[in-house]
Amino acid sequence: MNQLDRADTVYCANCGTAMEGEFCHHCGQSVHSVLKPVHHMLEDGMDMVLHVDGRIVHTLPPLLLKPGFLTLEYFAGRRVRYIAPFRLMFVLCLLAFAVCHMVLDAPSPVTVNSDRAVRQALAAAQTPAEVRQVLDRQIAQLEAARKAAGTNAAALTAVGLAEARLRTAAADRQAELERPAPAGKDSAARAKRDDTQAADVHDDPVEVSWLPEFANRRLTVALEHMRSNMRVLRRGDPEARERVVAQLFSSIPQALLVMLPLFALLLKLFYLFKRRLYMEHLIVALHSHAFLFLALLLGVGLAELGGWLIPLAAWTAAPIHALGWALALWVPIYLLLMQKRIYRQGWGMTLVKYLAVGWCYLWLLMLALLLALAIGLSH
Repeated sequence: MNQLDRADTVYCANCGTAMEGEFCHHCGQSVHSVLKPVHHMLEDGMDMVLHVDGRIVHTLPPLLLKPGFLTLEYFAGRRVRYIAPFRLMFVLCLLAFAVCHMVLDAPSPVTVNSDRAVRQALAAAQTPAEVRQVLDRQIAQLEAARKAAGTNAAALTAVGLAEARLRTAAADRQAELERPAPAGKDSAARAKRDDTQAADVHDDPVEVSWLPEFANRRLTVALEHMRSNMRVLRRGDPEARERVVAQLFSSIPQALLVMLPLFALLLKLFYLFKRRLYMEHLIVALHSHAFLFLALLLGVGLAELGGWLIPLAAWTAAPIHALGWALALWVPIYLLLMQKRIYRQGWGMTLVKYLAVGWCYLWLLMLALLLALAIGLSH
């Protein structure tokens, strides 16, 4: 007798096998159709990039409060409830540096609408004395803004950057008034200088014998950009400085992607006799950096909260500062406990290796920042 199939049996559209779940056990294809409305496609895209679902509730609290817990869970094979280590680290890294860049780049309330007015006032000044009057008037406003900012680190940083831009613009305008150039000579001198710089670059191309030609050309262009950016930075152009800083923040995640395998290799060397796979050390590196980025996000959030709340309620200064100090102390303690729980050595050996790994990590971090700076200047 032939076997009868139930009327509600679903068959795989790819191989025709009867489905027993959301995925075919024969070829692995999903039962769900790829032809979906646009809002479903957007939801799938956000989930693919951020993977923000119920796993975040099970991932972030232990990442912050339980040193080594997520790593040990991952080693034990209990991975479904938690966000994957690389995705967790990468998303927190992007969020941390994006928030830091926005906070550092955010102008203070006094300077939001004043930069354009200051430039117009400096451009209207016809004598060095008028330039100094404009400078003194704006410096007085910035000093008032600095006092009003109190302990808000972001506002103080913004005021400092505004003051640097103001002094640079005033110095440029004063130099322009004191040394006026004849008409037509300025553009000719600039063109001559650009031609000379271009000639210098083309006369000194990068030629590495074991690299292909396209790599040498790319290095030559990068070197040209670095020289040009360094010249602009030496002239004190505030807009160029802001562009370089923005490029630096965008280059740091790339540099960290290079540093993470090196840090995992460092752990492998220090725990060579533990006979752990390199991938296990890489997961330790991913989770530890994810915690550092989460702590950085919380620290910036506390600083911003203090800057907004303390002027309104002075009594909140003590608890906010206490939370900030507690977070700063928790970071090294967390990393020490994480290293102790994962590698399971005595406290003496763990502390010695913790200090040695930390010292080597500082050098790796410096190399990563130099790499990020080089990438930023090469654009």
